[in-house]
Amino acid sequence: MRALVTGDRGFLGRHFKAELLRRGYDVTGLDVKASPAQDCRNYFRECLSKGAVPGMWDLVVHCAAVVGGRATIDGDPLATAESLSIDAEMFRWAAVARPGRVLYFSSSAAYPVTHQTGDLPARLYEELTDPVAYSVDRPDQVYGWSKVTGELLAARLRETGVPVTVVRPFSGYGEDQDETYPFRAILGRVQRREDPLEVWGSGEQVRDWIHVDDVVAGALAVAESGTEDPVNLCTGRPTSFLELARMMAAVAEYEPEIKPLPGKPAGVAYRVGDPARMRRFYEPRVDLMDGVLRALNVI
Repeated sequence: MRALVTGDRGFLGRHFKAELLRRGYDVTGLDVKASPAQDCRNYFRECLSKGAVPGMWDLVVHCAAVVGGRATIDGDPLATAESLSIDAEMFRWAAVARPGRVLYFSSSAAYPVTHQTGDLPARLYEELTDPVAYSVDRPDQVYGWSKVTGELLAARLRETGVPVTVVRPFSGYGEDQDETYPFRAILGRVQRREDPLEVWGSGEQVRDWIHVDDVVAGALAVAESGTEDPVNLCTGRPTSFLELARMMAAVAEYEPEIKPLPGKPAGVAYRVGDPARMRRFYEPRVDLMDGVLRALNVI
């Protein structure tokens, strides 16, 4: 079995590559972080110019995107718009190369922000956003719009006969994540035993934290199921940034002042997923406390 992983030097891509290798796949990775020549768009264009070989790949895991954490999503939305280019080139190539399956990473940012105010806290379920039916309310920033467009492109590719799996991960985390993401940023401050311990925004904003091991295993389980419906990757359990910071500090056995930074980008107030559809195929295995313990080398 041959797999292509785009963005294989990134957080998700690294973990997918390792898991696919563990499962016996012959894995090829592409990532601009390795060199400009490794930009997956260059590969897609070259294949099309030379004539893509249909059926060369059994699985394509498309992780390549521009995110950069909340600071980039809010502060440089045109940077995240580059994901539109990356996705368009991949889908155009896949229509010719016809891999056995494409695993496309959408995002919880595709959901309407009007459902994430925290006024009436509720889990986000898949039908709230349906790009195929053009039933879409305002998603989270340009990044969210790019993922809505990606899902529509995925549906159009599926119409050509190429199987496509769409997953919508919530707040994925892990100890080896870049510090531009909140879990790793707070973890780094705790490891340095900073006091006060700073948290962006009010700290009251709530997220659905899912460990990267569950993101990878869950996404592959959904892909193996063959479902054509988008599927959340989430736990359904709400945890605020303040609660996460207190949890980490308690595990690290120190009692800092928790200091919110209201001037920093905070995102939506309440983003928690409904895991009902995911549970048809996969049950998350890493509890948030276990993830924190693992990240702080306690277990």
